[in-house]
Formats: sequence, structure tokens, C-alpha cells
Amino acid sequence: MPNYFIDPKGLKPKEIAPGTEIRVAYGDKIMLSFVEIKPGSVVPMHNHPHEQGGVCLEGNFEFTIGGETRIVRKGEGWMIPGGVMHSARGLEAPAYVLDIFYPHREEYK
Repeated sequence: MPNYFIDPKGLKPKEIAPGTEIRVAYGDKIMLSFVEIKPGSVVPMHNHPHEQGGVCLEGNFEFTIGGETRIVRKGEGWMIPGGVMHSARGLEAPAYVLDIFYPHREEYK
């Protein structure tokens, strides 16, 4: 029987940058990444061929996408086409984010 529900606490954590941890779940074609961005953490500027969308679940953080920088707050989201440069920085309190990727990011497996 398929597992339709996900408890992020049951997923294996992986540090993708100092102070930024992800827990990943895979569907047939999409990937969910539950992200914790700790205060002061920096995810360096990068890009990838995958489409990426997401929403801030709790807290806020600084996000730069395609040269535009904003403070993203709880309930706000983003859409990043493949190939667009982006980075993130933790602010004064942890931020919890849900990122959705298509297709899967194999390097996260």
C-alpha cells in the first residue's frame, strides 16, 4: 500500500550548507524538501536545471532570486525556473520552508 502521508521528522536530515538542513521525500515525479534555515546560515548563490517552488511555513529569511532580494515571510512563496541563480540567508530566528522540485534532485538522495 502506498504511503500517502509524510512526517518530516521521520525523514533523514542532510546539511546542504552550514546551518541549513533538509529532509526529502520523493514522489514519482516531484520531490518535497522540508528545510530548516538557522539564523546566520547562508545557502550560497547557485542554480540547477530543476524547477523549484516553495512556501515559507514559519519564520522569515532573506531570499535572492535572479538578482532580486526580498525578506520572505510565513505564508509567502516563490517560483524559480530552472537555471535561475538564487541564494538564501537565515535571519534572527529559524525559518522553516517547504521546497518542491521537478524533476527530482538526484544529488539529494
